[in-house]
Amino acid sequence: MWFLRRMLRISWTAKKTSDTVLEEAHTTRLLISKIRKRQATFFGHVMRREKLENLVTTGMLEGKRSRGKQREKLIEGLADWLKAGKSLEAIEATKDRKKWRTMIANAVKQGT
Repeated sequence: MWFLRRMLRISWTAKKTSDTVLEEAHTTRLLISKIRKRQATFFGHVMRREKLENLVTTGMLEGKRSRGKQREKLIEGLADWLKAGKSLEAIEATKDRKKWRTMIANAVKQGT
């Protein structure tokens, strides 16, 4: 964002949001979508293997929850990004590799 502001000659004291700077530059945030895409492909890989990693990412481990506000789970964040509705729908979609890849491709095209 700093680099875009310099290129567009927007003063650092100007009260412009990052979204308006991105609109003026006619660009999107590519880094976030790349990170989400890699998270989704890794998540699909882990969910197809039914090992310890699968248990950890789904949160099916036994024990007490920690106090305070609970952290957002990886599944919930990816389900929101993929617009899969519930996290169970995202887990079921990972079992079919073609369906999972099309869901990821559609989410990347939307740029969310």
